[in-house]
Amino acid sequence: MTKRPRSPRSKPLLLDNSRPLQSRPIRKRDKAQPALPLDPMPRRVEPALALLKQRPPAGDQWQWEIKWDGYRLAVHIEHSGVRIVTRGGYNWADRFPAIEAAARALGPATMILDGEGVVLDEQGRSDFNALQNSLGAVGRRSGNQAARNAIFYAFDLLYLDGHDLRSMEYRDRRHLLEETLLGSNGAIRLSEEVETDPAVLLDHACRLGLGGIVGKKRDSRYRSGRTGDWVKLKCVQTEAFFIVGYEPGRGFGGFASLLLAAYHGDELRYVGSVGTGFKERTAVALRTTMDKLPWRQKVPPVPYKGNRRVVWVQPTLIAEIEFGQRTPDNKLRHASYKGLREIQDNADVYRLEDEGI
Repeated sequence: MTKRPRSPRSKPLLLDNSRPLQSRPIRKRDKAQPALPLDPMPRRVEPALALLKQRPPAGDQWQWEIKWDGYRLAVHIEHSGVRIVTRGGYNWADRFPAIEAAARALGPATMILDGEGVVLDEQGRSDFNALQNSLGAVGRRSGNQAARNAIFYAFDLLYLDGHDLRSMEYRDRRHLLEETLLGSNGAIRLSEEVETDPAVLLDHACRLGLGGIVGKKRDSRYRSGRTGDWVKLKCVQTEAFFIVGYEPGRGFGGFASLLLAAYHGDELRYVGSVGTGFKERTAVALRTTMDKLPWRQKVPPVPYKGNRRVVWVQPTLIAEIEFGQRTPDNKLRHASYKGLREIQDNADVYRLEDEGI
């Protein structure tokens, strides 16, 4: 008697009579990202900020460079193009055309460069007033000029060719930054490190009329905010303050001085006034901008005990002010107006408790 063949215990490979053959759905790839399974490029990174110090910290774990006086920017070089992102998250690529062109020339690598956009004077020093004049910035929500002579000093590298570098030590990120910008001396340049005693470097920077110096811990990761991993020492105090009013007068723009405020905790405190540093065109444009702000009637937006005649305005405009020191009651000494920060820049308004001494 012939044996009947046994039924197979399992169906042959790729054979299923109960339904048509179908492969697993393939997830669509984001064309803005590399094809390999690497780290996605962040759309925006909140910057690491330097803590103000009166003297250099002790130890040899710090690396030092010049402090530039301009706009903090992040240059995103992506497959889809170049974005130049302000601290407020706005794309200013159209306002820095030379920097954008230089960034395109660094491709096809993808990267995020952290640095400062500046305009240099004849001595090679960063000039905030010149940068403001190039941008035509008087506090409008959107400027109408491009800083065609601006350059970008890069001092950190946050992302490179599919790799997020923020968890790496600063010394390693710095090495990659130097390799990436090797030979670049156009509108994108390397912010050079200086190997010397920071006290000597600060003295030299001040004698040359520079803004100061910045120190960074060699073994620090990139952490957003004012963590203490980065510190700054200034030759002259320059900080951002709210404009809370003006004193009418016969000066340029029809005002004698601006009244200023800083943060103390969550509240605003009056810190004095500034009546110097104005040019006629700047003052007229500033007065026009202030006239468009909501009024506070006769009620000041900060505690005020003075008796001068003041037109109070809503704390919206942020002015960059140079000053000597503060009095015991926190008033600014020898204050001079440098320019108006733009809303998109998201500049830090000075905090009375943030001396970091």
